[in-house]
Amino acid sequence: MEPENVSVAMSEISIILIEDHDLTRMGLRTALQSHSGLKVIGEAANATQGLKLLESAKPDVAVVDIGLPDMDGIELTRKFKRQQAETGQATKILILTMDHTEDAVLAAFAAGADSYYMKETSISRLTEAIQATHTGNSWIDPAIANVVLRRMRQGLPGEAQANDKPKTVKIEALATEYEQVLETYPLTQRELEILELIVAGCSNGQIAEKLYITVGTVKTHVRNILNKLCADDRTQAAVRALRSGLVG
Repeated sequence: MEPENVSVAMSEISIILIEDHDLTRMGLRTALQSHSGLKVIGEAANATQGLKLLESAKPDVAVVDIGLPDMDGIELTRKFKRQQAETGQATKILILTMDHTEDAVLAAFAAGADSYYMKETSISRLTEAIQATHTGNSWIDPAIANVVLRRMRQGLPGEAQANDKPKTVKIEALATEYEQVLETYPLTQRELEILELIVAGCSNGQIAEKLYITVGTVKTHVRNILNKLCADDRTQAAVRALRSGLVG
């Protein structure tokens, strides 16, 4: 019985949370702890505590908020990755943020972040992102996929180029049946315009403002887009649009 218990424990992904908002951190911990394959082994409310915790706890994955009070998550990542290069520690860094501007995204990956996750995405997606990150893939949120894919073609600047082993990007493939659906029910020009804005991370209100249409009309188009792409939500639609080449 004892060896079996050890095996189960070893199969869990150990996680630390570095997040200054208490309620957000508590919510993340509760949600992640409910997943059988994940275990939160430590928490920190600022970057200084976070760096110490990274060194002592040696987790598989650290979920790091980009907006920490004493030092932002990007600088924390940069410092930790330099330290990691000397110690050989295998911890992966998943940046947690509301910021999908190009500067923030590229700075995070240049600092050595392994994945970039938007806070408004569902918690079930976070468990998927953590698992993908743990296995050595870069999980990128669809809201910033265009930025990363474009830059990956050019090569990331700075420290990220120092990694010897190339990473793969966790983006869902568009299955054949979805392609067949699109052939039968192609997207209209307006739907393609809205899909591009969804991929860019725009809300319904922002889309309405940019295209000079009502929010109600946007919602109708979004619903049609989801149906045609066989997508459950905007995130899934954005990923399938990128993967299928509907949006470049």
